[in-house]
Amino acid sequence: MNEGRQIIVSDIGRLRDPSVIKTSSNYYVYGTGWQGFYSESKDLSGSWQPLGEVVEVPEDSDGDHWAPEVHEYRGEYYMFTTYKSKITGRRGCAIFKASKPEGPFKMWSDGAVTPKEWDSIDGTLYVDETGQPWMVFVHEWVSTDDGIGRMAYAKMSKDLKNFISEPVEMFRADNAPWCKGVVTDGCWMYVTKNGKLLMLWSSFNDDGYCVGVATSASGSIEGPWEHAEKPLFSKSVTGEYDGGHCMIFKDFDGKLWMSLHSPNSRSDGKDETPVFVPIKEEKGKLLLDIAKNN
Repeated sequence: MNEGRQIIVSDIGRLRDPSVIKTSSNYYVYGTGWQGFYSESKDLSGSWQPLGEVVEVPEDSDGDHWAPEVHEYRGEYYMFTTYKSKITGRRGCAIFKASKPEGPFKMWSDGAVTPKEWDSIDGTLYVDETGQPWMVFVHEWVSTDDGIGRMAYAKMSKDLKNFISEPVEMFRADNAPWCKGVVTDGCWMYVTKNGKLLMLWSSFNDDGYCVGVATSASGSIEGPWEHAEKPLFSKSVTGEYDGGHCMIFKDFDGKLWMSLHSPNSRSDGKDETPVFVPIKEEKGKLLLDIAKNN
């Protein structure tokens, strides 16, 4: 007997860092390169069509249009994304805004909201139980004092235009027992049914790029953060390809999925492709919900 669900490999083709939102009628996927796609049905395994121009490129952009995440907030759509500035020479996290998920998303913040002297990437939105918004983001290893990546958070203004607190370090890549590198990537916040605050994030283990889970011991963004011993997703899951930079969404039946790109780099003729991995929540933990052949 088979239990669980099948992993879905999308027909989008090469797209890194896929982020998914669901509207009343279909799904949208956004990824690095500021690309966007929409589904033609409520079926995740159906066909995906390109959105065209998704983001209006700011004048100070010097490329590195990485990891766009779109969040519905107060009835509008906000894109948390990364780009490199011609002014600072650094990558930073900025916020763009649109009235609909198709875009075009226009600059909302005044350039990057993250520290100008840092290389910061992969910003994500977290709204706590009081309604206070926060950005959680990567202080990239290339600009830390010891070459080890960090995760950080800062309180945001209610209109999502800027930080209203100084960034605070959450943890380092080498705090996780499974992590074998210096990279911190792809943070995503998730609150369980019993109120636990989790962060999914990516780095490398012995099998390559993977997804780990950290839990806030206090239940708040302040932590401290405790790491699972083993990754949630790695090459050992499929036995074929690694993958990471994930986020979580629900399908039209209310079931949980994790989107990620797999493999992390072109392998055996296979490009980095958006993949949807079934997951489930049990007793405050996230588990894979993948069918096994007996």
